[in-house]
Amino acid sequence: MTNVYIIGSGKLANELLKALNFEKNYRVLPWADRNPQDTVAIVVHAGSGRELNEAISYCRQTNSSLIELSTDVDHQQDYLIPVVLCPNTNILMLKFMNMLEKSGQNFSQYQINITESHQANKTSLPGTAVALANSLNIPSNRIESVRDIQKQQSEFGIPEQNLARHAYHRIEISDNDACTITLETRVLGDSPYVGGVKDIIKAVGGRSLEKRVYHVMEFIDNHWI
Repeated sequence: MTNVYIIGSGKLANELLKALNFEKNYRVLPWADRNPQDTVAIVVHAGSGRELNEAISYCRQTNSSLIELSTDVDHQQDYLIPVVLCPNTNILMLKFMNMLEKSGQNFSQYQINITESHQANKTSLPGTAVALANSLNIPSNRIESVRDIQKQQSEFGIPEQNLARHAYHRIEISDNDACTITLETRVLGDSPYVGGVKDIIKAVGGRSLEKRVYHVMEFIDNHWI
């Protein structure tokens, strides 16, 4: 049985502790319950960074892997452990982003508009929207952000029960109005993220990773998730 430790006290960490369940092989525990005698565990960092150094030391001592869910932590140095960077954990969305990352340059000569919508209390520009803009070579200041509840419901089709937890992105690519392609992504509720973390944990636990930094897109390219 491999222990999976969740670091953090925010919404995502609490969602993982509450809803992340495995029938066998893995046991999910809060970081406070970590066992220093573990031999190979998986640490999921969904915190602010205060406990990151402690987590890295623990992973070194126990030959464990670190899954990084925070987008505010810059992992540039070599920690001598496997680190998996996951700025997004919805697997279907990741595969869409991977596709766009590889083919975005094909649309450089067209007019492109990007719109994103998230819950009203999200004030920062979402990393997913920035990644989509980068793939299409669009400056992030051209991303339209929507937090108006009426528009979210009427134009984007966000159900009322999901207004407090959703992620919507729309990409419009046009050729002088003669032809327009619209790509929409809609993530509702908590389960898409929890399910993705579960798949990533199983991918990490199911293979021997090198002691280096991986981006979750590498897992997509390798068909590990």
